Amino acid sequence: MDWDKLRIFHAVADVGSLTHAGDQLHLSQSAVSRQIRALEDSLNATLFHRHARGLILTEQGELLFDATRAMMKRLDTATARIRDSEEEVFGELRVTTTIGFGTLWLAPRLPQLYEKFPDLKIDLMLEERVLDLPMREADVAIRMKEPSQADLIRKRLMSVHMRLYASPKYLAERGTPETLSDLNEHRLICQNPRSAQVGAGATLVQEIMSYDIPPLLTINNYFGVLQGTLNNLGIGVLPDYLTQDFPDLVRVLPEVESIEVPVFLAYPEELRHSKRIAAFRDFVQEEIFAYRKKLKEQSVS
Repeated sequence: MDWDKLRIFHAVADVGSLTHAGDQLHLSQSAVSRQIRALEDSLNATLFHRHARGLILTEQGELLFDATRAMMKRLDTATARIRDSEEEVFGELRVTTTIGFGTLWLAPRLPQLYEKFPDLKIDLMLEERVLDLPMREADVAIRMKEPSQADLIRKRLMSVHMRLYASPKYLAERGTPETLSDLNEHRLICQNPRSAQVGAGATLVQEIMSYDIPPLLTINNYFGVLQGTLNNLGIGVLPDYLTQDFPDLVRVLPEVESIEVPVFLAYPEELRHSKRIAAFRDFVQEEIFAYRKKLKEQSVS
């Protein structure tokens, strides 16, 4: 099967337009149309339904698009590995992690990575959905559980606990609760237990809410919970890694915490020798080592 025709078909299927595909490929609309017709003739199949709003894949077209999409991902991987210099780190690195960890822990530390590797281009994808690394939806992931796929290289980075925190001003004005039942006199700030989040956090929130806490503010990510807590709205359910960057937060009810949440870094086996992956992995490990060292120093003092 002619590769040029497949490449043009993939571009058309991806954007749903002969004109836009032609612009991407630097070809005229008529040239793109001829190649699509030739491909359909060679396969004896109709690949697109022509519609007033653009082109829609037929069932046969969907099957072919799945194949070309997999081919393109493999080509992207090969290209990335070829471009990895033995001595330099450059190019795009697609990193995925949760909204909370990415916003509150990872993003504030990226300046240190760019200082070492100014030519690196990070595409940071923050979402609770677990992206498919072998299918190249991302290059590397930091996840709040051990990845289940067998063809991934994984490394445990750290453990996280969800705990209760408040600002000094809030506690000075409203008092410090001594027991869980005292929380019914305070406003709890947390993620909704039904929202996408780490299961341990949802379980802790459900346990706390069983104590009949009327004042409640739920927010769909930990960045919002943190902002509410810092602005004296109430007592927040937050991950303990925040204490390094927000040392003024006061832990409330120290005996209350979630079960341990493991944090893993993972990437596809085929990117084992990627210099960009190695640079990012080493950077994250160094930052976590510094985080642990600071926590140890704080506990001693």
